[in-house]
Amino acid sequence: MALNTSADAPLPVGEVSRLIGGWIDRLGAVWVEGQITQLSRRPGAGVVFMTLRDPSHDISVSVTCYRQVFDAVADVVSEGARVVVHAKPEWYAPRGQLSLRAVEIKPVGVGELLARIEQLKKSLAGEGLFAADRKKALPFLPQLIGLVTGRASAAERDVLENARHRWPAVRFEVRNVPVQGVHAVPQVVQAVKELDALDAVDVIIVARGGGSVEDLLPFSDEQLVRAVASCRTPVVSAIGHEPDNPLLDYVADLRASTPTDAAKKVVPDVGEEYERVRWLRDRARRCMDAFLDREDRGLAHALARPSMENPHRMIEEREEQVSALVDRSRRTLGHLLDRAESELTHTHARVVGLSPAATLQRGYAVLQKEDGAVVRAPDEVTSGEQLRARVAEGEFTVRTDI
Repeated sequence: MALNTSADAPLPVGEVSRLIGGWIDRLGAVWVEGQITQLSRRPGAGVVFMTLRDPSHDISVSVTCYRQVFDAVADVVSEGARVVVHAKPEWYAPRGQLSLRAVEIKPVGVGELLARIEQLKKSLAGEGLFAADRKKALPFLPQLIGLVTGRASAAERDVLENARHRWPAVRFEVRNVPVQGVHAVPQVVQAVKELDALDAVDVIIVARGGGSVEDLLPFSDEQLVRAVASCRTPVVSAIGHEPDNPLLDYVADLRASTPTDAAKKVVPDVGEEYERVRWLRDRARRCMDAFLDREDRGLAHALARPSMENPHRMIEEREEQVSALVDRSRRTLGHLLDRAESELTHTHARVVGLSPAATLQRGYAVLQKEDGAVVRAPDEVTSGEQLRARVAEGEFTVRTDI
């Protein structure tokens, strides 16, 4: 239940400490897993003191146990060992300090650690963190390489020396961190995040020169794996341990077998690149020479054709053909006009011969009534009717007498 306190009615420190102790007492005994960082076994003392630290986070707690409890596992447990402790939380009121009173200690064996890693590996793979389509391509020539490794370690020396031997102008942003022990995971994670946040860093190498299974446990930690998976910068895993690959190898964008191998895969060799450029330049020159030779032969062949040697010859041939066609068309048109003129003359003669005017010229006349109708029979007129007579030279009026 929440306490009712105020600035006018505060609780004494002793009362607060007592209440905290009461709440902790109600928690009961718990099983706790961690890594021993400090171990004190004073001769003659009946109590053993140690510090238990979370391998993935910067959190630790003090643990005490009777000497006979620790002696049961003293042969297999030392500083740096992973253990599972059955303990009851205790609150030391005078100092306001939390500790654990252990009644049983169990070492975590290598087999169990590997089984946990394998289970974590399946879980992360199910989330797609190891999928090939998530892998980012490394830049051809990184200008600035981030390096996370142990201080003054052989891994750091191998990466720096081999990279600079291959490409002397390459630059490094180095983060020296613990690469084993309880402080390794949080500091490696922090270093990776810092380098990933730098826009100038083109690729990050996490390097360590091998070690035992226990030494490499930080590189299979879930927190580190997820931190690398979320990086926008390509990450190279260079943990020199072949038999058992840490989970970092699966989530990284590229796995190198050793720190030296990482330097070779990340940085191109200036000598090899020079030879490649020289070979490509020679190949390009050969291709260009072959192209020019082929085009020169084609041009010579084209110039050797008759149309190129005497370009007016084709025009002269076409001129003769055009002249012949013009003459032919003129003759054809003349024949057509002559035939049409002859037909027109004959037609005109027939028209003239059959025309009414020609008939009138032979002495005939045409009688028309006043309304212009032509008289064709005697019964079409009446006696005394006035008619108009048309002859070849004109017309006159007549009157009938029937």
